[in-house]
Amino acid sequence: MKILVIGSGGREHALCHSLKQTARRRIELYCAPGSDAIAELARRVPQSATDVAALADFAGTEKIDLTIVGSEAPLAAGLADEFERRGLAVAGPLAEAARLESSKAFAKEFMARHRIPTARFRVAASAGEAREILLRGEFGGEESPVVVKADGLAAGKGVVVAETRREALQAITELMEGGRVGSEAARRVVIEEAMTGPEASLLFWTDGTNYALMPPARDHKRIGEGDTGPNTGGMGAITSPDVLDEATLARAVTEIIEPTLAGLRADGLEFRGIIFIGLMLTPEGARVLEYNVRFGDPEAQAILVRLESDLSEIFEAVAHKNLKGAQIEWSNDASACVVLVARGYPERPETGARIEGLQGLQGLSGEHPSLPGVRVFHAGTTLAGDGTWHTAGGRVLGLTARAATLDLALERCYEAVRHIRWDGMQYRRDIGKFSNQ
Repeated sequence: MKILVIGSGGREHALCHSLKQTARRRIELYCAPGSDAIAELARRVPQSATDVAALADFAGTEKIDLTIVGSEAPLAAGLADEFERRGLAVAGPLAEAARLESSKAFAKEFMARHRIPTARFRVAASAGEAREILLRGEFGGEESPVVVKADGLAAGKGVVVAETRREALQAITELMEGGRVGSEAARRVVIEEAMTGPEASLLFWTDGTNYALMPPARDHKRIGEGDTGPNTGGMGAITSPDVLDEATLARAVTEIIEPTLAGLRADGLEFRGIIFIGLMLTPEGARVLEYNVRFGDPEAQAILVRLESDLSEIFEAVAHKNLKGAQIEWSNDASACVVLVARGYPERPETGARIEGLQGLQGLSGEHPSLPGVRVFHAGTTLAGDGTWHTAGGRVLGLTARAATLDLALERCYEAVRHIRWDGMQYRRDIGKFSNQ
């Protein structure tokens, strides 16, 4: 079976690793554009992840049996639409359904229409309108916290949790007039009430009708310990029974997951792929923070190391609307991923630093003998001609482990961290210990 994975980061490295690790049949793996680390698992395809026509040409010429889309930008660009038009099997939603992620305004209006619990919100089409909403006091007084979100895709950096009205006004200026995330992403903003409580990530595969849950996860988006500093694409993630108790999970299924799928069908939106729901566990119950239409990063790393079924078979069932009755098995272990980032991340990450200590820790073909269960997934690295690894992005490595308990998984992650160094390396030391309260 020939499988094409779209993407190049830590999530796609974890996807390729899991596809190889869990395969019960022979697979030939391709990745576009891939990375030097992914090249040890898959043949790299030198095409941009958003060059939809070229990717479809390649899949048709190479007779690819299944394409798995890792990141959101190709889906927003209509990759699944083009593949479907050409009769190519793809696991990923059509562009209109992918607006659940590519437009926060669309997602909030979808939730309101289908009575899915979320924060109270307003959409503003200009900086002036956004300021007027705030100054009218619709979201409280001058000292009231409020959330400001760029409408479009912003690589996890378009959300500002403002503690005061002044901070919210500054966020509007930076997003809509200052080019913080690009003019296209911030043509509109969503302003919403700030909710309180721990966060959780609930992911599931769906063929549009049927769904299969993954282990609930929790990520840590802010750069600093104690959940301080700006939001990032993700500094770490865990899976553990403590993330969501059975009663909360059951309620989220009936109040959020099933209404989401029913809403998509009612709106005529075809969805075959992964839905990732960011939840805030408020005193009144779980509320939706956001939708994503693909695996999270680094949630994918933490989740996939627990998978004990054939990942290719799951995605194949999704693509062919055959998920009903799928038996998906998971390890009872907990898991953790600690992300190592470059100095200056998330605003201006430094690249090009030589990474020391990866020898024997890369985990591409096996585990390190003294660190059982540890895998190293490369998010932003390059391999030099002399065999040394160098930083090539803001998020650089995701050190991932599974173990019988979360404490043990975290201990193994942080032991692996002690083996690695480069000039400017940063990471959070409280992954799994701080619950986004």
